[in-house]
Amino acid sequence: MKRFLIGAAIVAAAACVPFFLAPKGYVVRVLCITLLFAALAQAWNIVGGLARQISLGHAAFFGTGAYTSTLLLINFGISPWIGLIAAAIIGAVMALLIALPTMRLRGHYFALATLAFAEVMRVIGNSWSSVTGGPVGLSVPFRPDSLLMLQFKTPRPYFWIMLGALVVVTLTFMAIRSSKIGYRLRAIRENADAAETIGIDTAGTKIIAAVVSGALTASLGTLYAQFQFFFDPDTAFGLASISVRAALIAIIGGVGTVAGPIVGAFFIIPFEELTNSLLSNKAAGVSQIVYGLLLIAVILLEPRGLIALGKTFMTKLSRRKAT
Repeated sequence: MKRFLIGAAIVAAAACVPFFLAPKGYVVRVLCITLLFAALAQAWNIVGGLARQISLGHAAFFGTGAYTSTLLLINFGISPWIGLIAAAIIGAVMALLIALPTMRLRGHYFALATLAFAEVMRVIGNSWSSVTGGPVGLSVPFRPDSLLMLQFKTPRPYFWIMLGALVVVTLTFMAIRSSKIGYRLRAIRENADAAETIGIDTAGTKIIAAVVSGALTASLGTLYAQFQFFFDPDTAFGLASISVRAALIAIIGGVGTVAGPIVGAFFIIPFEELTNSLLSNKAAGVSQIVYGLLLIAVILLEPRGLIALGKTFMTKLSRRKAT
């Protein structure tokens, strides 16, 4: 109960942040992207954190969600909220189809299989120009401010929508983690062979986690499309921009933890924006080098992520005070 009240207080405080910032300001946009990728990393955390199945294919679900809702809006005028539900269903089906032949794979074999799936979707997106627009991409039809059509002139309303999405995905992760499936996933993570020995259906359990993760990721793709107003296959299905970034955020923050993806997102996304704005104009590639070096430093200091690093620091600090 205490943790619930603390979480509710944090969410309430976060919801007030846009009132202290310019409604059309750059900071609000960065916060929206940060919240979106925190939710994306949390969705990835269901498979990558609880079961330790390192997926590099979540861009396939993300891009499919973006295209599903946008095509429904362009061709039939259907609200993106309905498109979001359709995207979640399609994302779940896609996750099931890819999970059936791959969930018995482990380690880098599973990672490569999911990476190949995302790459296939990117190629299809670029080739199927009559539907996806190909390399030219798709633009979301602009309309006046409308909650029904999920469009706003300023990024402030998107902040609350992204915050709500993060809350929903985080609560879903917590519900799974504390359920029977969550305990089974952690048993599989520690020792899959031992889990099978005691009667756990390892493949079936991981498939359930993959379906939930795929559905959530596809729905987040819809929010991304509505927020950006334009995307192409290389962006929506991008390995580095979506799949790797989602995994990296969770791993840097603390894979398998509730707060890890959130901390990781608020560390990585603003830092990316800062280095790009300060260094990109001075020398091409410098911002990426600085960014990479910092990530390496974090991993070397504490492989378990920033959450574990903070706990270690607090433990040492309390010991010094005690002495």
